[in-house]
Amino acid sequence: MAGKKIHGGYLELQDYIDSIKDKRGALIAVLHKAQHIFGYLSDEVILFISEKLDLPSSKIYGVISFYSYFTTKPRGENVVNVCLGTACFVRGADAIMKEFERELKIHTGETTEDGKYTLSGLRCIGACGLAPVVMINDKVYGRVEVDQVKKIIDENKSEIITNMEEINE
Repeated sequence: MAGKKIHGGYLELQDYIDSIKDKRGALIAVLHKAQHIFGYLSDEVILFISEKLDLPSSKIYGVISFYSYFTTKPRGENVVNVCLGTACFVRGADAIMKEFERELKIHTGETTEDGKYTLSGLRCIGACGLAPVVMINDKVYGRVEVDQVKKIIDENKSEIITNMEEINE
């Protein structure tokens, strides 16, 4: 990265790093920002952060691997998170996850071939009273039952189409 011209998302990330670089806990904030900008944390992005924060890339990879929020693989346009915390698990989250795998034709941690969906599990999203819970992007679905999975996917697809129609108008 040294001597290369910075552009696009890297310029935005550089500006952010400059604004918080000397603050304690900057690495996690920078990783969140980078993932927001690029969608995931590629090797190139990690090396950029390593250089700008003067940290070994091994430390950065260690932080990334510790927190399940961070990903080093591209994600789909829509991320389906099935809560696997205790309350959700005892109320059938494992069966719900299996149904999402069946409907989307992928396994947990994978992205559909068309790049529309990534399926993942989270340990707890803090909505235990609504267990079992599924999140698609920022939308929360509570008290989900296996027979609702297809409807949830279809609803999400129609929202995407509606939003695209609004953009194209």
